Amino acid sequence: MLHTLIVGMGRSGSGLHLPSLAKVRASDPGLLSLSPIVYDPYRPPVTTPGAVSATSLEEAARHTPPGRTVVHLCTPPDVRATLLEHLAKLGYRKIIVEKPLALDLVGLAAVARVRRRWGLHLTVATHWLDSALTSRLRAAVEAGGFGGLRGIRVVQNKPRFTRSLAVRHSPTAFDIEVPHALAVVLSLAGGARIDGASCEDMVTDRLRLPRLGRARLRLLHHSGVRTEIDSNLTSPVRERRITLEFDHATLTGHYPCSDADHTAQLRVSAGGESTWSAFTDDALPAFLRGAYLRYSTSPAFPPGALPVQVDAVRLLTEAKDLCAARDKPSEEAPHATR
Repeated sequence: MLHTLIVGMGRSGSGLHLPSLAKVRASDPGLLSLSPIVYDPYRPPVTTPGAVSATSLEEAARHTPPGRTVVHLCTPPDVRATLLEHLAKLGYRKIIVEKPLALDLVGLAAVARVRRRWGLHLTVATHWLDSALTSRLRAAVEAGGFGGLRGIRVVQNKPRFTRSLAVRHSPTAFDIEVPHALAVVLSLAGGARIDGASCEDMVTDRLRLPRLGRARLRLLHHSGVRTEIDSNLTSPVRERRITLEFDHATLTGHYPCSDADHTAQLRVSAGGESTWSAFTDDALPAFLRGAYLRYSTSPAFPPGALPVQVDAVRLLTEAKDLCAARDKPSEEAPHATR
């Protein structure tokens, strides 16, 4: 049985990982312990139902053996390498890291150095790779029944004004939803290079947040497939849509948009006919269950999707640098004006 330590009790830790772990515990009794340890370096300890609060990582290490504990690192990526080093010195090796793995190549190199020095077994929580919808899309690509894959388009729309103001670090729209989509398209169509990128500010009547409004990314995959990703964090509606264009068919999928409903949809249009299906797609518990099963059975945990995540950081860094070089005046704007 593996123990759990969640570091960071913001939206990701308390709102996503903690309830998803409860689902894993219910479906696989004995896989993980009943009471996770929770610790937030930026908030005072609070009572969390079903969990044990710690006041430091050292205290957490006294509650459960680090060698048999899976850490969920749900803190901002700008402090990732520092916390990984701290955890490693305490004996933790099995670590699930929230996306993105890093914000830039400097951060990525720092994470890589810590990982190599301490032999960490890192898994990045880009759980769209474990989505039931992604599995169906991947099966369609691998089967080849619709001919070759020609193009992919991903649309990620949601309003994110309040949370963007509340976060203590300063990401861009490329760092919020795009890593999910990028991991999926790289897994479906292979490695790629940047073919174009743009980023817009988040603007209302009271504020302006540079490059936190909308991100667009065009990729040319080495396989010849072209991808477009459009992520709008100022949209009035929620949508997570992916479209795959084959030689002889078009597949349009919709990922679940919130915790309110874990149902995906897929429409297949081929030969003048169209079929539609809706199915359960609760990706984060599926991802966590798979990670815990691998951590519990393999002493040398394989890298899994880690190379895809490294490639994603490289591409996103290039996209952000391209936007920054093209839009210098926006760089000088204040982070928020009221």
